[in-house]
Amino acid sequence: MNLLNLLDKMCPDTNSPEEKEMFFSRREAFRQFGDMSKKVAMAAVPLGILSALPKVAKADTASLIGVLNYALTLEHLEYRYYQMGIESGVIDGADLAIFTKIRDHELAHVNFLDEVISNVLMGSPVPEPEFDFTAGGNFMPFDDYPTFLALSQAFEDTGVRAYKGQAGNVMENDVVLTAALSIHSVEARHASMVRRLRTRKGQDDVKGWITNDSRGSLPEPTQAIYAGEENVTHGGVNVVNLTGIDAGAVSEGWDEPLSKEAVLGIASLFLA
Repeated sequence: MNLLNLLDKMCPDTNSPEEKEMFFSRREAFRQFGDMSKKVAMAAVPLGILSALPKVAKADTASLIGVLNYALTLEHLEYRYYQMGIESGVIDGADLAIFTKIRDHELAHVNFLDEVISNVLMGSPVPEPEFDFTAGGNFMPFDDYPTFLALSQAFEDTGVRAYKGQAGNVMENDVVLTAALSIHSVEARHASMVRRLRTRKGQDDVKGWITNDSRGSLPEPTQAIYAGEENVTHGGVNVVNLTGIDAGAVSEGWDEPLSKEAVLGIASLFLA
């Protein structure tokens, strides 16, 4: 199957309203929010979410704004990375449409979070920082396509673990939690797609999800992204002992959350 078509099927957020409706109709959990094409001109968020937010806000507003600004910083990073990659011409022509769609998803996340923070929670969205994606000259992602792909995987895997790490901080607000987990799932699909591209191009023979060998050929400064992924204990229960399943398979069954401090430490490598 064409990889762009596969990405559309996994994450059709920037497709036509008819295609999105066909996709979301298969997921009963989204149906209750209505038709996004009529209510919100943004992609990759649950249907009708902005109209529902003021009715369900329960969590402390200042704390919620802090969490969403943290997420917004990550979305700024990802959007700018893909935008600069597209502008640089480093992306193989066959993959350009894929990264253009991923870029569009990230821009939708930026716009959505900015809207919620400013017009729903009446807060101040964090401005986009200045980024240095060479990390002080250590990488050349816009001159070397394998490096661009490797850092793309690193950023997407960070996003997956970062959103999971903050889920507990927005649990009192059902709609914001649903939105965060929706964006989390999109980041996971992006990560899977980038892994497919890296495997296809012979950079790494990686699975579509975070594994114990996810570090692979990723640059050394990004190794902290995978700290703690070998965990096999959940809810106080050692799943290996409980089920007899191989420890490697158990650890791959969950993406472990990353703390805000750990994520910002990783992101700081790429701040100008």
